[in-house]
Order: sequence, then C-alpha cells, then structure tokens
Amino acid sequence: MRLSPVTLILGLCAAPLGAAPLSGDAFDAYTNGKTLYFNEGGEAYGAERYLPGRRVEWSFLDGNCKSGQWYALGQSICFVYEDRPDPQCWEFEATKNGLRATFLGTGETTELYEAEQSSDPMYCKGPEVGV
Repeated sequence: MRLSPVTLILGLCAAPLGAAPLSGDAFDAYTNGKTLYFNEGGEAYGAERYLPGRRVEWSFLDGNCKSGQWYALGQSICFVYEDRPDPQCWEFEATKNGLRATFLGTGETTELYEAEQSSDPMYCKGPEVGV
C-alpha cells in the first residue's frame, strides 16, 4: 500500500517530537509522597523527597538534607531551599523510564534522570550540635 504525500506529511506532523514539560499539577500528582533518586550521566546525583504542600527535602546522598519548597512558573518547576533562596528552575518531562529534568540556568546544561522511586524517606543526618 502506498501512502499519499499528504498522508505522510500529516503523519509526520502528528508524530511526537518530545514529551511536553509537566505542569505544576501533573508534577505534584507524580511526585507527592515519593522520594525520587536522580542520576546524571549514569552516576548517582541526588535524591528529593516530595512532601505535602509542595515542600521538599534535597540531598546529594551525603546525609546532608536541605528543606525547601517548589512552585510552578510557566512550564518550569522552581525550587528554593533553606540555604539557597534563589530559585533553581527545571523542566520536567515524563518518559517511559521516569522523569527527565533539565536545568534552566545559565552555563552548562544539566540533565537528570529518575533512577529509582520510593515511598520511604531518604537518609538525613541530624542537626550539627556543639560545633
């Protein structure tokens, strides 16, 4: 069966070119109550626990955890943390293997990939006392 050029063009136009960034509501529905572990270039990068009320805890997997919150800004999801109040904005896309996050800052592009998810909290050390 031969397809007409018009059918071929319409088919190509309808083909997905890439997943659309998740909206704030879709991101919240996917992440709320989970701990997601992220890789960069096949190596462990960090983990984030997503809590009710768009609150988060981030760790570079060293036991040091930072509390923060996230908010939607256009097609991006922005995070602010207790030790870093300037927004860190990312675009999140749902893929067949989990989330892909692309940092929207200046300089090099950072892409993180969801490696694992859990309903358990991540390991966080207690506060430093007597220092």
